Amino acid sequence: MTSPYIRKENQSESDDIVWHNTTVSLQERMQLKQQKPAVLWFTGLSGSGKSTIANAVESKLLSLGKHSYLLDGDNVRHGLNKDLGFSDTDRIENIRRIGEVAKLFVDSGTIVLTAFISPFASDRDHARKLLGHDQFLEVFIDTPLAVCEQRDPKGLYKKARAGHIKNFTGIDSSYEAPTNPEIHVKTANSTVEECAEFVVKNLIDMGYLSLEEARHAL
Repeated sequence: MTSPYIRKENQSESDDIVWHNTTVSLQERMQLKQQKPAVLWFTGLSGSGKSTIANAVESKLLSLGKHSYLLDGDNVRHGLNKDLGFSDTDRIENIRRIGEVAKLFVDSGTIVLTAFISPFASDRDHARKLLGHDQFLEVFIDTPLAVCEQRDPKGLYKKARAGHIKNFTGIDSSYEAPTNPEIHVKTANSTVEECAEFVVKNLIDMGYLSLEEARHAL
């Protein structure tokens, strides 16, 4: 079945649609904001702590005077993606749209954090290809399924096990874990604060934050 949301590959774009080059450049926006923009793409199972850790990381970025925005999976489905369900086709379209939105945020000079299960490796790779080579950082929130199910903050695993939710990742829909993420966060034996600090330390090591800034964040 062909998704109604995805343009067929052999369908050419309209000649009437032309990309408009803006006068203000990315470099000028970066200089104004005094930061290196990037997407921190948080991925992991439901209940792994993606949104919670991403929120904690953004708070640390705010304390450093960084310009950022957190795109949360549930929040986006209240508006931009409220027309999508949870079939594989709709999940693919959900992540495609987020990748495009994240690209625009990066072009504005913003550090954008995305917290989505994004279960399919090909979709995450597609989002990566939309951005520059150093603008996409895959952050794998690695939490065992048993731990996620034990936490079950929204009661979703219980509903999925009872058959009330279909296509639930980890139960009856697959999750393709990252094989080589830029940042690998193992959460089972760590606090939210420790996980957030680990992400920030990696941003320092990779040159997205300076050592001077680090003294204020950690």
